[in-house]
Amino acid sequence: MKLVNIFGIHNDMNNHNRKISRYIILGSLILGIILPLTSPAQDLQQRILDARNKVMPALVHIEPVRTVFSTGEKRHALVTGSGFIFSPEGYILTNHHVVENAEKVSCTLYNKKKLSAEIIGSDPSTDVAVIKLNLEEMGDETPPFVELGNSDSLEVGQFVLAMGSPLGLSRSVSMGVISSIDRYFEDSGMMISPYNLWIQTDAAINPGNSGGPLINLEGKVVGINARGVFMAENLGFAIPINLAREVAEKLQLGNSIRRSWIGLELQPVKELREYLDQPELQGVLIANLDPLSPGEKAGMKPGDLLLSINQIPVNANYDEDLPAIRKIITDLPVSQEATLEVWRNGKTRKFSVQPKPEPFIFQTEFECEDWGLVVKSLTRNIFEILGLADYDGVYISAVKNGEAAERAGLQAGDIIRSVNHTPIENLEQFKKVYQTLQEDPPRFAYFEVLRQYSPYFAAIDLHKVRADKSK
Repeated sequence: MKLVNIFGIHNDMNNHNRKISRYIILGSLILGIILPLTSPAQDLQQRILDARNKVMPALVHIEPVRTVFSTGEKRHALVTGSGFIFSPEGYILTNHHVVENAEKVSCTLYNKKKLSAEIIGSDPSTDVAVIKLNLEEMGDETPPFVELGNSDSLEVGQFVLAMGSPLGLSRSVSMGVISSIDRYFEDSGMMISPYNLWIQTDAAINPGNSGGPLINLEGKVVGINARGVFMAENLGFAIPINLAREVAEKLQLGNSIRRSWIGLELQPVKELREYLDQPELQGVLIANLDPLSPGEKAGMKPGDLLLSINQIPVNANYDEDLPAIRKIITDLPVSQEATLEVWRNGKTRKFSVQPKPEPFIFQTEFECEDWGLVVKSLTRNIFEILGLADYDGVYISAVKNGEAAERAGLQAGDIIRSVNHTPIENLEQFKKVYQTLQEDPPRFAYFEVLRQYSPYFAAIDLHKVRADKSK
């Protein structure tokens, strides 16, 4: 009996141990299922926080005081935007459209300290601008700065953070993914990108985010937030940081961005390939040439198929291929002839082309206060809309009600071609003429303008202007 009881107790203990072992195994299986689900989420959250913490100290809230002319009346407007410090010297990257026509700029740092800044340079064609903090106002502190990443390594679906001051709400962060790395827009409205493709993201980019950083989860800047789409959700666009870095380096050196120009308007070869039934045809189609351009003078024609530039083959199957080819052209040295190979009527031909500096230069508007008008330099948009035959003159952007220019019959939209028979080639020359007439005014300032493709003449009575001013 004792043996039976002893074995009975032993069996019960074995059963109990087996139950405990099953519970341990079951618990391990449950943990094995749950932990892989929660651990990556926790890791992602930490990576987001780490990336934010790397960049947030270098994030800047920008408040430019912009000069605007409404019906010729000078006014000041306070706007908001974003930027980020990218060097220990206090240089800040932002958008051109944030600081355009700004008389002064103030920046609020992460610690809410407010500093003044100066505009170092700006490039409308890429919408990139560089400003610099006045570090004397910062004392002995060295400003925190970001690390610039590599936008060429971005992938669709990659997590990113958009940082900035949407609607003036500073130090804001939104999260999303890269929706596209090669979004192309034809030059229309504010979406101008002749030399780059856009990064598209569903991270929220609203007014005020412009100029802020788009960062990856390593805390590196991969783009500059630039555009949102009104009445559209989850649709924002950023400038690739590789392009912005290249522009910023030139601006930091004090160089204005003046690109080479040969006057070619390009389009993909797809339609020509289909028309000729030659599916293997390579190149980029020359759709048009600017009047008086180096390309036109060299003998190139619309319909030519451009095959190579200085022996570098070029090919554009789609619109997205055009910015890279335009950039090859704009990077050509102005002082050296370029060899362009084209295909025309079944034969290849070579043309020697001497690139020139592009004829359109961004300059802030100039107010002729005594005359009651505001002028600015010609832009490509003005040139194309008005169908101008050359690149000389300045554009009247505003005329003040009741002032001398309006009484003389000048209108906004006129192109001033000459003043007192002195040809006006650009804004700088116009400023000199204006200054001369201010210092030693003749009786009249006689204007030849172009209005809706036709010449128009007007005269301002300078003696009356001076008499009115002395009252």
